Amino acid sequence: MQSKFFAIALILAAGPALADDITVDTTPFTSTRSRAEVQAELRQFQSSGVDPWSRTYNPLDHFQSKLTRSEVTRDYLLASEEAHAVMGEDSGSSYFARAASPSGSGSVAHAPSQSGQSSGAE
Repeated sequence: MQSKFFAIALILAAGPALADDITVDTTPFTSTRSRAEVQAELRQFQSSGVDPWSRTYNPLDHFQSKLTRSEVTRDYLLASEEAHAVMGEDSGSSYFARAASPSGSGSVAHAPSQSGQSSGAE
């Protein structure tokens, strides 16, 4: 009996769901096109025979690439290298410093000369 009472008390204590209120947008909608324009666009879509919600829809059916396979592969590898650098420990700062330096050496700090003296103006 006590367990039944406890279960009922627990259900009643939960109370109503704590869902948020609905958002009511009071801004009136003003269309930029007439009803006839919208209906003409719908008829054009229906007569095109393309249904992007169909299971057989293939968006690449009439696709023609402007790049060769080797160009796409090269671009992918370059982007992959940059993505790995950006995700690295220094968030890609050394990669971008190397890419921005004219010599490509990647040296952005001034290294001291052999004698231990800095050869640059400070």
